[in-house]
Amino acid sequence: MSKKSYTKPALLYTEQISKLKSRGLIINNTPKALHLLQHLSYYRLSGYWYTLLDHPKKNHRFKIDATFDQAFDLYCFDRELRQLILNQIEKIEVSVRATIAYECSHSWGAFWLSDKNNFKNDSEHKNTILKISKEIDRSKELFLQEYDKKYLEKLPPSWITLEVCSIGSLSWVYRIIKPGKTKREISRKYGLNEKVFETWLHSLVYIRNICAHHSRLWNKKLAIKPEIPKNFKGNWIVNTEITDSRNHSKNSIKNKTYFTICIVQYLLNIINPKNNFKENLDELFDKYPNIDLKAMGYTSNWREETLWSQKKR
Repeated sequence: MSKKSYTKPALLYTEQISKLKSRGLIINNTPKALHLLQHLSYYRLSGYWYTLLDHPKKNHRFKIDATFDQAFDLYCFDRELRQLILNQIEKIEVSVRATIAYECSHSWGAFWLSDKNNFKNDSEHKNTILKISKEIDRSKELFLQEYDKKYLEKLPPSWITLEVCSIGSLSWVYRIIKPGKTKREISRKYGLNEKVFETWLHSLVYIRNICAHHSRLWNKKLAIKPEIPKNFKGNWIVNTEITDSRNHSKNSIKNKTYFTICIVQYLLNIINPKNNFKENLDELFDKYPNIDLKAMGYTSNWREETLWSQKKR
């Protein structure tokens, strides 16, 4: 398809309201809608009222009884979901950081990060160390300043270095660690094999970035598809497909938000068996009862899955 110039003009807030009304969106409180358009933007909210459009969506006509408040409820739900997931990913990140530092340091010594022999590829190791060094240089942590005053080694011991690494760097470090006992021991702590754990970390980095940058998550088609584990420790899900109501085809849920939520719950159950993630999700779903969970990839029998039905020990 040939490209063309973008010619749509910027609209005034009042013009945006008129445009929405002309397309059939019910706006019961115009001052509130104007305020939200002013502080959230038309474009950001459009991702939420897109689901309220009638078919074919290219005609930009809203379904009968579609309201601005429904779109805003979706926005609020998505925001709270992102905040909840981001908080849980932080807990997983801290655990993974500690596990990688512990296992690798006991296998290869305090300065294993600096030794290219512990990694699969010299070039990738060099680039990773360069990135980590930049993260250290940007950090204002007092413990790094004190280390630099006392010791000769440029890169501190891994348990110090990894403390200032982003989850992206942490995921990359695990990815390029050479295959073998040490890498297996890290993933075994979470009841997974190396490949599955590697893809899960990559997925969590992707989701974390979506949440941190306030992007839409709830019904997003995710670009990263983590692996489905064949062997695992603890409770997991059996059904990893969802049926398309339009043509009855079966589709994998690996690129759906629900699958990520399952990953988070699984890992939290290992890190903290008494976690409240499931209860917090239930409260969120109760608060927004009109949310279409199928759009998130939730399967028809998800509540029967042991991951969600098993009581805490």
